[in-house]
Amino acid sequence: MAEQPASPMPAATPGAEVAQPPLRIATFLLAGALIATSQSLGQGFLLANSQNIAGEIGATQTQAIWLTVAYMAPRASLPLLLIKIRTQYGLRRFAEVGIFAYVVASLLGFFISDLHSAIAVELISGIAAAPLASLAFLYLLETLPAKLKLSVGLCGALTLIMLGTSLARVISPPLWELGGWQALKLFNLGLILLALPFILYLPLTHQPRQKVITGMDLLSYVLIAAGFAGITIVFTWGTVDWWAETPWLGAVLAAALAVLTLAGVIELGRKVPLLDIRWLASPQILHLTAVLLLFRIILSEQSAGAPGLFQALGMGPWQMQGLFTVITAASIAGGLACALAITPKRVPAIHALALLLILLGALMDSRSTVLTRPAQMYLSQGMIAFAGAIFLPSAMTVGLMLALQKGPQYLLSFVIVFLSTQSLGGVIGSGLFRSFIRLRAAHHGAVLQEQLLTSDPTVSGLIAGLARQVAPLSTDPVAMQAGAVQLLGSDLSSQATVLAYNDAFLLLAAIAAVSLVLLLLHLAWLAVGPARGAPTAPAQA
Repeated sequence: MAEQPASPMPAATPGAEVAQPPLRIATFLLAGALIATSQSLGQGFLLANSQNIAGEIGATQTQAIWLTVAYMAPRASLPLLLIKIRTQYGLRRFAEVGIFAYVVASLLGFFISDLHSAIAVELISGIAAAPLASLAFLYLLETLPAKLKLSVGLCGALTLIMLGTSLARVISPPLWELGGWQALKLFNLGLILLALPFILYLPLTHQPRQKVITGMDLLSYVLIAAGFAGITIVFTWGTVDWWAETPWLGAVLAAALAVLTLAGVIELGRKVPLLDIRWLASPQILHLTAVLLLFRIILSEQSAGAPGLFQALGMGPWQMQGLFTVITAASIAGGLACALAITPKRVPAIHALALLLILLGALMDSRSTVLTRPAQMYLSQGMIAFAGAIFLPSAMTVGLMLALQKGPQYLLSFVIVFLSTQSLGGVIGSGLFRSFIRLRAAHHGAVLQEQLLTSDPTVSGLIAGLARQVAPLSTDPVAMQAGAVQLLGSDLSSQATVLAYNDAFLLLAAIAAVSLVLLLLHLAWLAVGPARGAPTAPAQA
């Protein structure tokens, strides 16, 4: 997930709020929606079409993974620096530079000719996209009444930012047929150009500029950026160049952890740190961080689960378009429901409902077979998408409340927690999910091979039947036998893959169930707090 603003709720004096004209509110909301959709679609188009993009630039499927790494790596760390850049140089310049940088990055996409130029352009695109979510938040929150900022504004912004992955898979197939990667780039460029006049002629309310960036800030940022980039590389490549068989992955992970540790040591020794490490290590923030990270990993079922299963079964983008249409609609419905229902007191109930929906959805998916088709997952995947849309805004609300209790300056530290758990959590979750699939597929494949002994009369009859299927292609008995064995091996591989995905769905259902039980126990503990004279706090998950 991309960067959010340092202060979604501008300070205001009670009773001093000035009502905004409806037309002004509508234009600011439209501007924010265009910006949020554009930046989320940029990432979604890349993730949904990486295989096709590889063919266009003459790269292998494995080499094309570097495109995703180049785009995602800067987005995990740049928000840390962008918030201070905005404070020091002003909102107006921040907005103009951010939007023009994204336009330039989109234009550069039309000059891609090979893998190296594609990697460079995606790196620039990832850097340029980082400020756009911040601008989307600012425009969506700017003119709304204070009572709607944490409901309509926050829920709307997060829903639109999350929407890119599923929406991209809905509109990618027809766009790709029109003009390949260039058509995707042109569509995204058109969206951001529509937003450009709003940014130029609808200035945001600015605060006095302050000189806040120091040399030590830059040093800490470089170390954190290097660490986040290393983690992104490792968890993206770990399932391709297998973990235990690729020594350089271990070296990169060790180096990433080392530079992050060094950054933490530096920050702990500073009087005015870039991040307040001590506050981030407090029990409440650690609890919230763990919740956000765990939930993001659980949601990897939607980005790496269902699409991966259907791709393994030989289905293409057109066949999955209906499924992602349902996911997109469910996400929008979840955002609307959250905007209508969210209050601090309802956050625990919203979290419990989200976990319950994920639990039920994952259990439904765990009954898949080689004959399962996308239409059979409409309900389960819709439930999971709805859960994600109602969970994240409520979790961010809790974090904002905790940060504001300490003071406005702590909003920066919370934003970094939120962004890191979402950006890195998505990468880590997908990597772990795919690794689990690979391990379980190998296990099930070995078990099935042991069961299919050629001396078994049933297996011999099965091979004979498959041989008759390939008989029209060859009259050679040896070739017919070999073709039958090959078909049997392909069927076995498909069965093993489906069983592996079912195991993964069951695992995610178990994680959701345990999380739900822990949440209920936590709520019960808080409920008896007043009886013990202990202070109460908002439950997080």
